[in-house]
Amino acid sequence: QVQLVESGGGLVQAGGSLRLSCAASGRTPSSYAMGWFRQTPGKEREFVAAISWSGGRIYYADSVKGRFTISRDNAKNTVYLQMNSLKPEDTAVYHCNLDREFYTIVRMGLLSPWGQGTQVTVSS
Repeated sequence: QVQLVESGGGLVQAGGSLRLSCAASGRTPSSYAMGWFRQTPGKEREFVAAISWSGGRIYYADSVKGRFTISRDNAKNTVYLQMNSLKPEDTAVYHCNLDREFYTIVRMGLLSPWGQGTQVTVSS
């Protein structure tokens, strides 16, 4: 089984920045795409960003394009999300996940069990 541990969340003012990290461990595939998702109370989890194994394919939700940057370090089995120009509507619990297929991440297909996530709160 895959274990996912997210970190880096916190409280920040609108316009500020945060950098999230997610480390994968356990029975990870030999190569896999990774992605970030977020969820607010009472709403379904939504896709934020995805990155392929090589980093050659990256895809963002329209709501975060130009403000968020996804990256990864395969040696550390870690994916990052640099979040700039944060807005109050970015407030959510942020989760990561992985899959062999890039578009399974983008389309939020059948993914691994979710980790605890990391809370991001943006004050106005």
